[in-house]
Amino acid sequence: MYRAVAAETVREKRFNQWVQDHGDAILRTCFVYLSNASDAEDAMQDTFLKAWKAMDQFEQRHGANEKTWLMRIAMNVCHDYHRSKWFRKVDLKKALEELPPRYLRVEPEDITLTMDVMRLPETLKQVILLYYFQEFTLREVAEVLGISVSTAHYRLRKAEKLLKLQLTGGKDDEK
Repeated sequence: MYRAVAAETVREKRFNQWVQDHGDAILRTCFVYLSNASDAEDAMQDTFLKAWKAMDQFEQRHGANEKTWLMRIAMNVCHDYHRSKWFRKVDLKKALEELPPRYLRVEPEDITLTMDVMRLPETLKQVILLYYFQEFTLREVAEVLGISVSTAHYRLRKAEKLLKLQLTGGKDDEK
C-alpha cells in the first residue's frame, strides 16, 4: 500500500514539473498553431491530460526527451483540433491581442511575422513553431513530427521562403 502511494506521489510530482517547465511553451505553440486563445488553452489541457494517461509509456522510453515527447502530443492535439473545426475566418491581430502577454513573448515589431507564421500551411507552420519558437534541432523537429530529418529540413526551407515572400510583398530577390 505504501509503495503505491509513494509511486503516485512521484508520478504527480513529475507531472506537476512537466506543467511548470513546459506549460507556457506548449500554450504558445498551440496558440500560434490554432490562432485562438481559448482553443489553445483547451489544447494545452488536452495535451497534459494525454501526457498523464501515457506517462507510463514515456517512462519506459529511457533517455527520451520530455519536452520533445510533450510537444509531439501537443502537435497531434492541435492537428486534431484543426481538422475537426469548420473552416472559419480568424482575425489574427485580434487573436494575438486576446492572448495574455506572458504567453505571447513577441515584440511589437514581430507581430506581423507571427501573423504570417499563423497563416502558413499546417505542415510548414509545425516546423517553424518547433524550430524557431521552441528552438528544437532539426533532428528533434523530425522526431516530434514523425518525419525524416531531410523532410524537416525541406519543410523549414520552404516555410522560410514563403515567409520571406510574405514579408517582402511577393518580391523574390533570388535569381
